[in-house]
Amino acid sequence: LLSNIYAVANRWDDRAEVRKTMVDRGVKKEAGNSCIEVNNQVHTFVAEDASHPQIKEIHEELKRLFVLMSEVGYVPDTCFELHDMEMEKKGSSLCHHSEKLAI
Repeated sequence: LLSNIYAVANRWDDRAEVRKTMVDRGVKKEAGNSCIEVNNQVHTFVAEDASHPQIKEIHEELKRLFVLMSEVGYVPDTCFELHDMEMEKKGSSLCHHSEKLAI
């Protein structure tokens, strides 16, 4: 939680120190996941997941949808992308969160 608070405040050095302390103490953060049931089969996704057999098609569909949304004025809210990266990469990264992969 403290790591995320620092990230929201753009205190990247403090965030890095908290994450280093977590690693040093063996504390692990569980990755969030999203599940969807299709034809009685449950599919589970985590951010940047590449293990699904249809991941290529999933990414292509997300890209198509993102283009359509952008054309009508959608701008991703990047304030919850808690990694120190360029704004363009933050928008792209948000497209690969688990809940989007689960479409």
